[in-house]
Amino acid sequence: MNRIIYPFLFVALCIFTPAYIQAQSGKLLAGADEAPINPPDSTYMAGYGQNRKSTGVHDNIYVKAVAISNNENAVVFVTFDCIGLPYPVLQQIRDAVEKKIPASQLDVRHIIASSTHTHSGPDVIGIWGKDLQHSGVDSAYTFFLINKAADVITNAWKHRQPVSARYAVSSFGKGWVENVSDSTEIDRDVTVLQLLSPRGKNIATLTNFACHPTILDGNNTLISADYPSGFYKYMRSKAGGINLFLQGAIGGWVQPEHVPRNFETAEKKGTELAQAVLVALQTSAKPLAGNDIRFRSQIFEIPVRNEALTGLAYGGIIKRDIADGTLTEIAWCSIGNAAFVTQPGETSPLYSLRTKQLMKNNGPKFILGLGMDELGYILKPEFFEEGTTLHAAKYLKSMSPGEQASGVMMRKIEELVQ
Repeated sequence: MNRIIYPFLFVALCIFTPAYIQAQSGKLLAGADEAPINPPDSTYMAGYGQNRKSTGVHDNIYVKAVAISNNENAVVFVTFDCIGLPYPVLQQIRDAVEKKIPASQLDVRHIIASSTHTHSGPDVIGIWGKDLQHSGVDSAYTFFLINKAADVITNAWKHRQPVSARYAVSSFGKGWVENVSDSTEIDRDVTVLQLLSPRGKNIATLTNFACHPTILDGNNTLISADYPSGFYKYMRSKAGGINLFLQGAIGGWVQPEHVPRNFETAEKKGTELAQAVLVALQTSAKPLAGNDIRFRSQIFEIPVRNEALTGLAYGGIIKRDIADGTLTEIAWCSIGNAAFVTQPGETSPLYSLRTKQLMKNNGPKFILGLGMDELGYILKPEFFEEGTTLHAAKYLKSMSPGEQASGVMMRKIEELVQ
């Protein structure tokens, strides 16, 4: 009798054993999920002036997640179509995920968050309310966002399956994406990692590119992801799967220029970005070398020398502790020969280019702007020099933690990378 039962038990175990147990020899597993995170009407919108309320939804804004693991380690990338997710909210999301996924399976500290920085989404920071005496954050929406993100991350984790990976690097945006503060300094790389099922189905793509999603201007009152919406739609129609847009270094001041400010243009530019990604994957993709996953992060205090930000935090408009500094986090991770570094705000392109020089991997290099946090503009020292001729320096400094932030950030990045 046992001779009959044992073969059936073996077959059943092979069929029903969870994917994270079936992983062998460090082979990669990946899963992905997404969900709309549209706020209710009359939500305060972020990114331009105060007291701009939404009147409806033009296109969905999303939270999207990709979970990648082998039999030794794991990392989760989660992106939000919002102005920038503050670090305290990421901490709450990690707490929520920890209640859904056992710590023995996923270390929630390995959740890397970034934001697309659309200026047509909800105020999740606080400074775009009725005025600067009233926060624009809707606490009920923040609660919804935290729980929706936890659900998406959990679903991505549960849906993991064996994958192969390939990557491509090209450039995009010449003629309409400019650093209007310093035209000689810009990172135009489009860096892509694609995860494919054994049958060649697109499970997920991660696309890293730097440009403010500000084709839509301050007159718009409809919720929108801006040009990432066109990117999502075209990628979904041609490649399927879940497609993440990972914002790059857009500080000081990487903007769409010389384009009409309307939804048609946003759709067109997003579509063109998706087309550039697909062409790069078709013509120059390389297989990811190796399946090893490594992760390092550091929580530290970044100096704040901006009395306005300190005052807004003291008054409860910004919901975080800010005095002479505030806690934030930077992460470095690698998957095979691909490497990722987060930067906790809108960083000058100089710091994207310098970080890539520090990264010694021989594969794609991803710089996640607004990664783990949104601390405003993290600028190179020239912006703080008296008499600087850099365009918009006065405004950019007013939205920056201060002159010391960039040096502290780069020292932490160098420690993590090396």
